[in-house]
Amino acid sequence: MYRIPALLTLLAALAFALSPLLSSGFNGFAPDQFPVPQVDPPVQPAGYAFAIWGLIYLWLVASAVFGIWNRATDPDWEPMRPALIVSLVIGASWIPVAQLSPIWATVLIWAMLATALLALMRAGQADHWWLRAPIALYAGWLTAASCVAIGLVLAGYGVLGAQVAAWLGIVLALAIAMGVQALRRDAPAYPAGVIWALIGVVVSNLQGPNWSVLLLTVLGIALLGWRMVVNIRARETFV
Repeated sequence: MYRIPALLTLLAALAFALSPLLSSGFNGFAPDQFPVPQVDPPVQPAGYAFAIWGLIYLWLVASAVFGIWNRATDPDWEPMRPALIVSLVIGASWIPVAQLSPIWATVLIWAMLATALLALMRAGQADHWWLRAPIALYAGWLTAASCVAIGLVLAGYGVLGAQVAAWLGIVLALAIAMGVQALRRDAPAYPAGVIWALIGVVVSNLQGPNWSVLLLTVLGIALLGWRMVVNIRARETFV
């Protein structure tokens, strides 16, 4: 019985990692999924950036295996498991939903983000590479992806223009990221995940180029990167 939360975490991670194999995968919403088609929206990262999911899937599964084998009842691990399980279970059904409804996909990805951030906040100090880092990278990418989804929905349903929606999505992602970064200075993989997504936004806006989005995004990358380096140096090492 004492291993049940650890086992459920592993099963949820496996379901999440296997979900792309049961669908055609996801590299961004299709333009015609919106009333106002979103062709090359400035808020969306370049397609290659979505490859980070491969690392996230593998790392979360490896973390769950390590957790059930070596840390089934460890007090650094137990508090974060319920929130992470909920996030991963939602994530296991996200791709089919995203292929049908951008609005419901946006609702679900924010639920994934909220529970992933809760798991990150509850993760203990031990086992940086096995515990905090995979959750942090997952939550970092979700932070950017959730804000991208908001920008796409606002532009795709004609609430805002694509340019303004991109500014809003990027600023929102940076605001959340800086807040989380301040609370969990011991999790540099979190800003790394956000930065990876923002670099993808830079690449997608080079053609043109879209100077306002490029400037905002580059400034955000610089700020997050600077704070990440400062936090790493302050702690000297992560165990």
